[in-house]
Amino acid sequence: MPISAHYGLTVLIWGLTWTAIRLQVESASVDLAVFYRFVMASVVALAVLAVTRRLSRLTPGQHGWLFLQGLTLYSVNFLLIYRAAESMTSGLLAVVFSLAALFNAFNGWLWLRTKPTARLYPAVALGVTGVALLFWHDLQLGNATGASILFAVAGTFWFSMGNLVSVKVRAAGVPLFTANAWAMVYGALILGLWCLVQGVEWMLPATSVFWGATAFLAVPGSIVAFYCYITVIQVLGADKAGYAAVLFPVVALSVSTWLEGFEWTTPAMLGALLAILGNYVLFRPGKRQSVSATSVPEQRT
Repeated sequence: MPISAHYGLTVLIWGLTWTAIRLQVESASVDLAVFYRFVMASVVALAVLAVTRRLSRLTPGQHGWLFLQGLTLYSVNFLLIYRAAESMTSGLLAVVFSLAALFNAFNGWLWLRTKPTARLYPAVALGVTGVALLFWHDLQLGNATGASILFAVAGTFWFSMGNLVSVKVRAAGVPLFTANAWAMVYGALILGLWCLVQGVEWMLPATSVFWGATAFLAVPGSIVAFYCYITVIQVLGADKAGYAAVLFPVVALSVSTWLEGFEWTTPAMLGALLAILGNYVLFRPGKRQSVSATSVPEQRT
């Protein structure tokens, strides 16, 4: 499958997860909802590996990197982002999270000494402006606390760190699907421990809507989307992959138009166009460049 298809699937699926998350948290606490998501995702992923006889033995060092991936990409970042959402409008949260490409570029330079493409900065400027215009009415409400902004920034930063950890995991020789499966196991364990520490009331929601939303978030939203997203990181670099965070709000609002009657005002339409234009600026054809230093040779999974 071409890398453009991996990128497109990431944007499409994560755009659809917004609705699924809303349906899920209507029936359970946020912490418990995220825990069930990654328990289901890890069980399904490990079952697929077992059935296909690809459940290979890994070294303690490899498991150490997978624990870090579970900590940064499949647990703490979700807890921080969901905490932010409790006291922040969805529009402001989307704007903060759309800065993921810049966080990826900064962390890539800091930890891997990789120089981001020069196209990144104008592309992100267009993209963040576009997301702000998409949620212009929402932003005018000004509903956010200082703590919620810190949670949002920290959650986006942790997500970015997880992107770079996934590069290290791949360099450690762990096949991508195997890496994601075990990292999700560790993420689920971390989330379960957090629920115990917080004294969350354990319950199994009885609604089919909750489990349907959880299944969508676990399989397409976690297993498929993260597989595609990390593939994009390996091939194009973390800075370019992070631009997906700019585009999936466009998909989410398109779905909201159909399900909830979202009205496309002039600022919203302009915002969508700017976000798409930023994507073009970042990925438009140009002179052939050498393979990014963050890229890792593709391995069979």
